[in-house]
Amino acid sequence: MAKRIEASNVSSYYGSFKAIDNVSMTVEPKTITALIGPSGCGKSTFLRSINRMHEVLPNARIEGRLTIDDQNIYDADVDITAVRRMIGMVFQRPNPFPTMSIYENAVAGLKLNGVKKRSVLDDAAEKSLRSANLWDEVKDRLDRPGAGLSGGQQQRLCIARTIAVEPQVVLMDEPCSALDPISTLAIEDLMFKLKDSFTIIIVTHNMQQAARVSDKTGFFSIDKTGDPGRLIEYDYTQKIFSNPSQKKTEDYITGRFG
Repeated sequence: MAKRIEASNVSSYYGSFKAIDNVSMTVEPKTITALIGPSGCGKSTFLRSINRMHEVLPNARIEGRLTIDDQNIYDADVDITAVRRMIGMVFQRPNPFPTMSIYENAVAGLKLNGVKKRSVLDDAAEKSLRSANLWDEVKDRLDRPGAGLSGGQQQRLCIARTIAVEPQVVLMDEPCSALDPISTLAIEDLMFKLKDSFTIIIVTHNMQQAARVSDKTGFFSIDKTGDPGRLIEYDYTQKIFSNPSQKKTEDYITGRFG
């Protein structure tokens, strides 16, 4: 099941540097939330905090509470691997495993989790590739290298790999920034399909994309270089882009800065 995410007064640090300050927001299940704002304002840091990926960097930590269906994922007894299995991540540039076939890429996560039965892997590969709108394009060449696909196909393969392990939340960090307009449209169409099953949060610098695909939008910004990023406004996307409550939000979406 898709999960509800709630951040309460979340601040994230890299050593002594505070990257984001006092972020609070609630993301409902089976919705798409877009995070927008200028570079360096903490959007990706917040995204990575949700599945604890920022912790791979030395001395990274957070303050506050981040809950998934009321379970604080930073509680001491929480299994980090289980969190990352529940909360999948798609990165800015397509990153299929270069030595693996299309099939092996699709089921890589399942194999890592100990699934060995071929029939289970076959079913999961087809299901995830169909869900990623890629099956019809690759079903006759599943043994070919995943890195041999086009950029847009590679990104959909990475999405298939992410959803094959059946997460409840999918995080996307600028998933279309390296893609052409046609491939971008294919990913956006896929997002609409996936939100029937997953809670999706996307970081994007493309405000038109945020307006097209998201139900709610969060605008992050900083006061000046070196300051922590803050969530300036979080509301329904239509309101953010038509009648924002904060002047700073209006200035950003109308191109006055950023």
